[in-house]
Amino acid sequence: MNKTNRLLAFTTIIAVTFILSNYISTSKISTVKNVAENYRIKSLKLPANLNLAGERVPIERSDIRERMDRELLVNTYWQSNGLLLVKRTNKYFPILEPLLKKYGLPDDFKYLAVAESGLIDETSSAGAAGFWHFLQSTGREYGLEINDNVDERYDIEKSTKVAAEYLLKSKERFGSWTLAAAAYNAGNYRVSSSLETQQVTDYYDALLPDETERYVFRIIALKEILSNPEKYGFEFEKEDLYNLPATRTVEVDTVISNIATFAKNFGTNYKELKLHNPWLRENRLNNASRKMYKIKIPVE
Repeated sequence: MNKTNRLLAFTTIIAVTFILSNYISTSKISTVKNVAENYRIKSLKLPANLNLAGERVPIERSDIRERMDRELLVNTYWQSNGLLLVKRTNKYFPILEPLLKKYGLPDDFKYLAVAESGLIDETSSAGAAGFWHFLQSTGREYGLEINDNVDERYDIEKSTKVAAEYLLKSKERFGSWTLAAAAYNAGNYRVSSSLETQQVTDYYDALLPDETERYVFRIIALKEILSNPEKYGFEFEKEDLYNLPATRTVEVDTVISNIATFAKNFGTNYKELKLHNPWLRENRLNNASRKMYKIKIPVE
């Protein structure tokens, strides 16, 4: 290749590189611009009337304002989780609300169940289970049957009753629903000890473990968002929400040797029966004590 051709080739390479670099740079700017045009991350205004069971959040205090702002932002902009919670509350709040009323708890405590489990029957890394996330020791202390065959932490009616008993006892001890909620997370002894050591009587004056520091604010943020989902940018149609299928109740005080067969006898299957009765942990019900159990059967 002569000198002129080499110079021409080199010039061509430089020109093409420049054009490609400019194109890539322009594309990146265009992409960023398009995202910014269609998406906004906005600072949120804290409502003045934030409260838990009527006990007001003192957001005029700078540290309280920052902690409340954090939980409202985190739970608003975790959009996928927020939308799933909106859908699940439509399914389970109609069950929780009358139970809370029956057992004497303020309606706001349904948001504590949301904060604990996201209304999913999964077991935490610490071994807490059910919507109300009871440890085995606490569940047994309050009379729930917990073993390999039956685990009543997964029974929404029975576990809600226990949660109410625990929270009502804490409310009586501390004189505050907010402290009762904190004690649900940290335990009555730890909250009581912290208040005594620090010579305070109010949740918002106490320095508590990091998780408990966030816990009450998370409940209040979830209450605010799930009570006003459209206000926080969640868009959905009624048909997008989850619903709990209708069931009827069958009382059983005998052994069920095979739950799959039992389900088929009632016109359903093993999976459907377990979905409605997650407290049944195996493919049989031992029931040596002849206890009366209530089993939900899905209705077509």
